[in-house]
Amino acid sequence: MRQLTYLMGALVGAAMFTACDANGPLAVPANGRSAAPAASVAATADRSPSKDNDDKHDNDGGHDKNRAHIVTGTGDITSAVGQFRALLGDLSPNVAGEQTGNRREINWDGVPATFTNNDLFPGNFFNVNSPRGVLFTTDGPAFRISDTGYVDVNAAYAGEFNTFSPRKLFVSRGSTVVDVRFVVAGSNTPALVTGFGSVFADVGREGSTTIEYYDAGGRRLATVASPRRSDDKGLTFAGAVFSTNIVARVRITSGDTPIGADAIDNVKGGRENDYAKDRGRQHDIVAMDDFIYGEPRQASKY
Repeated sequence: MRQLTYLMGALVGAAMFTACDANGPLAVPANGRSAAPAASVAATADRSPSKDNDDKHDNDGGHDKNRAHIVTGTGDITSAVGQFRALLGDLSPNVAGEQTGNRREINWDGVPATFTNNDLFPGNFFNVNSPRGVLFTTDGPAFRISDTGYVDVNAAYAGEFNTFSPRKLFVSRGSTVVDVRFVVAGSNTPALVTGFGSVFADVGREGSTTIEYYDAGGRRLATVASPRRSDDKGLTFAGAVFSTNIVARVRITSGDTPIGADAIDNVKGGRENDYAKDRGRQHDIVAMDDFIYGEPRQASKY
């Protein structure tokens, strides 16, 4: 799996980290360690490339379209998700074609039994079966939707993966990486969106779970890291909204270990006094819940 490089700085409260690497600006949010167990942390910031990098990263002569508003949350993430939805705009219906709304969502709960609790879920389901303008790929062998918290894969997962919108979750089998490419819903026409965010279940280690944003030319626009879980429910949120349609695809890295019959999560996160015990541990297994993203609009228009 391709290695990610981060430039990390000191954290104060819910402040954001910003930097720029060879592939473009990085935006890395708070790691959630200071969050109260039952409270929501919604860390937000606007980010644009520094002036020194405008010529390198913005060949069209302007950088306003690369400005991102970043939202993260841990604990009770309701307000963070609500804020992110408001940044994107009204919800579009689940039909083909460009819609007048500015937001699409996937919560997995409408996936039929045929593709649930097995490795049969197709990566084009939310473009063909239920048109929402996304195509999923992974370097693993399959995707898996679960309504049992993956206990059918490993009984040790009982109670580990909770949901934001009951009751199904999504993972890649044999990998922690999912690529999401945007198309005009119900077609193969390349599309761009303004932003993308995801709810995660059981992020125990800071830096293990990220969303990378890429434009149509393959340039990385930003990387947003999910906070660590801060309570027993274990839900977190991370997302970024740009000032125009610029995101052609995102890469989600959820944890550092895929689910499996012999894969056990030994990073628990949670209370602040648990952090020292988790330090240095690997095997952070993370599932995904709601995907929230901008209405996919034809790329050639931008």
